[in-house]
Amino acid sequence: MLADDFVEPPVITEGDALESQEWSRALAVAAVTHALLWGFGGEVFADEMTADTRPTMAPDIREDDTALKLQKGNFVAVPIPISDPTLGTGLVAGSAYFYAQSEEQQAVQPASATAVAGMYTNNDSRALAIAQQSYWKKDRWRFTGAIGGADLRLSLLAPTEDAALEKLDWRVDGAFLLARLSRNLLGNWYGGGFTRVIDANQSLEFEAGSVDFDTSDVRSVGVGLTLEYDSRDMPINSYAGRYFKVEGLFNDEAIGSNETYQSYEIEYRAYHQWTDSVVLAWELHGCQRVGRVPLWDSCTIGLRGFPATNYLGKSSYLGQAEARWWLSRRWGLVAFGGAGEIGASFTGYRNRDTIPSYGVGVRFSVLPAKRVNVRLDLARSKDDDAIHLSVGEAF
Repeated sequence: MLADDFVEPPVITEGDALESQEWSRALAVAAVTHALLWGFGGEVFADEMTADTRPTMAPDIREDDTALKLQKGNFVAVPIPISDPTLGTGLVAGSAYFYAQSEEQQAVQPASATAVAGMYTNNDSRALAIAQQSYWKKDRWRFTGAIGGADLRLSLLAPTEDAALEKLDWRVDGAFLLARLSRNLLGNWYGGGFTRVIDANQSLEFEAGSVDFDTSDVRSVGVGLTLEYDSRDMPINSYAGRYFKVEGLFNDEAIGSNETYQSYEIEYRAYHQWTDSVVLAWELHGCQRVGRVPLWDSCTIGLRGFPATNYLGKSSYLGQAEARWWLSRRWGLVAFGGAGEIGASFTGYRNRDTIPSYGVGVRFSVLPAKRVNVRLDLARSKDDDAIHLSVGEAF
């Protein structure tokens, strides 16, 4: 182990705040995909040099010397390759404009930014999003807003009792809007409210009359509440700390939805630095839907090794752990394993069965100072295996 090459975790200061968790790949429009299918979720980029756990839509790499970006003044653009079994292989093109700050503002909050990102993959899926993230009052207040659309070509298992399950072509296209406002409550606790509007069309060649999911064209309008705790040293690639979130979204015909239903999510993540070069990360996650939920807003099993659309249901639970070993400043290895289950499954297949996920991966740090990694994972499950290529850690 090259101890001198390892990037030490920063010290957490009193001004550290939480990540909003809405933008995990906002720059990488995977956020658009999750927004349209399963809500907004994932990790964001942050600046190690200031030890921020505060959320940003994209890493502020204006001062970084890297050939990966195109930059003019406060405008930065980067290409990001992606590959996974749900969307296929493709490219995300993202750009962000960071607003100028005074020295006083720089000391207490990230730069506000406007971002645009587009995605295209080899199965002809595409997406486009425009987003705004703003901070004020010494980062006591935060706002995230986004608008965009996607046309996704997916596949899922047909509801059948036959063991040889048929794959169905599933096309989801539409537009979304999100607005979220949060405020610091006390220490590392943040709370707030949000609204989400999704108008999506679904094309599915199968008779779904007996299935308790809405597979028609659906407009979903909801309002929600969220509570978060975050003591991580850095959101995108944590070496130490904890993260907790509980969230409820209420979609109702009274405010414009076609269906009345509720969405609940809870998650807990922990990070432990065993040695200078080894970090252990683990998470628990639960999801619950109540009512006649649109199929694209189902719970999933968020593990690696299989398409997310293989397991759609009214509830899901998972746990996973990952050991991350840095061989040098640039190169690292990981080993991971976990399991989950789906409840009230769309297919009825493996309802309440344990679904395993395990594998190994390689990491290459493109920006060591900000812990921004390219991730290549080989994962296996019961009946599937998959290669995952993206930027940022899985959790």
